[in-house]
Amino acid sequence: MNPLDDLDAMRKLDPSGMSEAIAGLPRHCREAWAAVQGLAVPPDYALAENAVIAGMGGSAIGGALLAGILADECPVPLIVCRDYDLPAFVDDRTLVIASSYSGNTEETLSAAHQARQRGARIIALTSGGELARLAREWGAPMYAIPFKGQPRAALGYSLIPLLGIAQKLGWVADKSAEVAEAAAVVEGWGAELAPRVPAERNAAKQLAARLHGRVPLTYGAEHLGPVAMRWQGQFNENAKNFAGHAILPELCHNVVEGFGHPDGLCDSLAVLILRSERYHPRNALRCDIVGEVLDRNGIAWEAVRPRGQSRLAEVLSLVHFGDWVSYYLALLNGEDPTQIGNIGHVKRRLGE
Repeated sequence: MNPLDDLDAMRKLDPSGMSEAIAGLPRHCREAWAAVQGLAVPPDYALAENAVIAGMGGSAIGGALLAGILADECPVPLIVCRDYDLPAFVDDRTLVIASSYSGNTEETLSAAHQARQRGARIIALTSGGELARLAREWGAPMYAIPFKGQPRAALGYSLIPLLGIAQKLGWVADKSAEVAEAAAVVEGWGAELAPRVPAERNAAKQLAARLHGRVPLTYGAEHLGPVAMRWQGQFNENAKNFAGHAILPELCHNVVEGFGHPDGLCDSLAVLILRSERYHPRNALRCDIVGEVLDRNGIAWEAVRPRGQSRLAEVLSLVHFGDWVSYYLALLNGEDPTQIGNIGHVKRRLGE
C-alpha cells in the first residue's frame, strides 16, 4: 500500500487534525466573509492614505496575499510589516491593521503600540490575548478570529477579513462574487486532494512523493509571488523540510546564476514554478526561459497552475493545493504536521 493511502498511519502522525484544518479553508473563507460584514469601521478610516498590515508568520501572509490580489485595483498602498518597528511614514494618515492570531505576538504588539503613539487608525485581527485587550482599551475595531488551531491553518480568517475591510473602506469594488467563486473552486479541488482519495488519483500526494528527499524551491510572479512564500512556509512548518522561494522577474536578475554550486546539490533540488494565464506576457516568457535554464543545469522542475477565474480564486486554490502537498510531505518525512518544536524553542529562549 502507498504510505499516503494508509489512513490509520496518517491519523497517528496527525493526532491534532491538521488535515481537517486544511480541508476547512473554503468554510473558513465563507464564515470570515459573512462575519466581516458586521465589523463596524469608523467612516474616517476610509481617509487613510496608506495601510500597513503588521504581523508575523501565518498572521502576516494574509496581508502579503491581499497586496498581490489587489495590486491592480486598490489605490491605497498596502505594506506588510514583519518586525517590531513600523515604517517611518506611519502617522495619523495611516491605517494599521495589527494581525496576530494569538494576540500575544511580541513584534505585532510592539507595532500596535507604535501605531497608537503616532495617532494611526488601528484595526485588530486576533483570537484574543493582549492585542484583544488593547483593542478594547483603545476602542479600536476588532475582528475576532473564531478558529482554534495553528495560525498558519487560519488563513481564511486572516486574508478574507482584510479583503472585507478594503471593501468597507471603498478602496475596492464588492468582492462577494469573487469570494463565493474562490470558496467553490477550493472546495472542488480540495475534494480531489483529501486523504481518502488514493495517490493514483491525488495530485497533491503525487507531488509530495516527487518532492520527498528534495529541497523544494517555489517560484511565482505578481499575485502568485506571495503564494510562493506561503508554499515555503508550509514546507518548513508542516513538513519540517528545507525549502525556499523566489519571485519573478527579480529572480532572473540573480537567482538563475546560483544553480552551479556546490557540486551535487542540484540532484537534491526540485523547482516548482507557479504559472498563471494572468501574468504579464514578459513574465510568462520568463517562466519558460527559467525552465530552460533549469534544464541546462540538470535541475528537476515542473509548472503548477491554479484554478478559478479571479485573482482571489487563483491565489486560494494554489494555497490550498500547496497546503495539501506540504501535509503529505510531512507524513512521508514521518513528521507531525502540527508540531513546531523549533519555533517553540525560540519563543521559550526569548521568554527567558
